[in-house]
Amino acid sequence: MERRFELLTELVPQTKTIALLVNPNSPQTERVLQAMQDTARVKGVQLHVLKASTAGEIDTAFATLSSQLRAAALIVQSDPFFVGRRGQFALLAARYIIPAIYDLRPFVEAGGLMSYGPSLPAVYRQVGAYAGRVLRGEKPVDLPVVQPTKFELVVNLMAARAIGLTIPESFLLRADEVIE
Repeated sequence: MERRFELLTELVPQTKTIALLVNPNSPQTERVLQAMQDTARVKGVQLHVLKASTAGEIDTAFATLSSQLRAAALIVQSDPFFVGRRGQFALLAARYIIPAIYDLRPFVEAGGLMSYGPSLPAVYRQVGAYAGRVLRGEKPVDLPVVQPTKFELVVNLMAARAIGLTIPESFLLRADEVIE
């Protein structure tokens, strides 16, 4: 999550206010909030937290961050509910002209600006390896906890153009994929 914060502030360096959209029903929200508040404090950026657990609340959050908070950018918490609403996020970010970063490639494929997070094919391979070990007789309780090891940065140039954002060549060169 902190890496997404860094990437967003690098892409929009003049920003002093960033919004964080979280799902209040997620068990990860408190951990995410603490980490992001710590990162914002270190970077000297004001962090506004918005909460949404329904499609209507997502609409309201975007309206709020644009009209009341005047946030220059948005970070979206990693959450299964949000993944299911990725098209809505892309449309709202374009409508409100807000650079947003997500955790997974499907957000960018749906029209979002950029994502940084675990590579889904690599995660699926890890799941397959785990399943294979269980099917060969190993007990799940005896298997080590595995964290993602491959992360990817995906950038959507059409989304950048739609919000009037120029992405530096040096940033694009670091991307694992650029969608044009």
